[in-house]
Amino acid sequence: MFDLTLMEWIVVIFSALLLGFSKAGVASMGILVVTIFMIIFPARESVGILLPLLIAGDLFAVTYYRKNVVWKYLFSLIPSVLVGIIAGYGILSFVTSEQLKPMIGILILVLIVLHISRDRLGERFNQLLPESKLFTFTMGVLAGFATMIGNTAGGVMAIYFLVKGLPKKEFVGTGAWFFLMVNVIKVPFYISLGIITADSILFNLWLIPAVLAGAVIGVSVLKIIPQRLFQILVLAFAVIGAIRLIIG
Repeated sequence: MFDLTLMEWIVVIFSALLLGFSKAGVASMGILVVTIFMIIFPARESVGILLPLLIAGDLFAVTYYRKNVVWKYLFSLIPSVLVGIIAGYGILSFVTSEQLKPMIGILILVLIVLHISRDRLGERFNQLLPESKLFTFTMGVLAGFATMIGNTAGGVMAIYFLVKGLPKKEFVGTGAWFFLMVNVIKVPFYISLGIITADSILFNLWLIPAVLAGAVIGVSVLKIIPQRLFQILVLAFAVIGAIRLIIG
């Protein structure tokens, strides 16, 4: 079991609540949880601690939003995501996630600029990029790579789904299925790397109730939040998380 101070326990439990909230509410808020865990725990270990908690949140979200899924956006990503996961596994075998955090942060900021460009260019941007096979392949590789090395694909997928113009419920529902599939695929890789251990699983059991409680709160908030505000929050938390990853 991990040796945490009382304050660290409070922060971790709050982060678990926030994680559940992000799974059923504002997806990119999960980037903040990733950065908090990387502060409290060694970066490499934090990745393994988070994964089972992410899966718990995913299971809740896919159950609740099971009717709000745009399957074509998932199926088109699968091949490129697998490429990214395998690449991330290779990198994680000899490079620490701590060394890669600034790269992930920069990547997320670039994608945010991409989304802002979409808003400014309007229909011309929509015609060029969202239906591009190269765009889909690139986003899939980046998402697979980012999720493998640090559970940070939330920002990547947030931009992808925003560019695709998904309404908020379809955004959350489609994202939930994507992350459930990807996170389950990652489990054997993390076990083989020694990132998920018996101690980390035991630690997860204490935090899963907080994740589920946060998910219930997230569902309630999503019902009342306007679409435009939802998009602004997604981008804002993605920026905050990206900057935190860059500055370390």
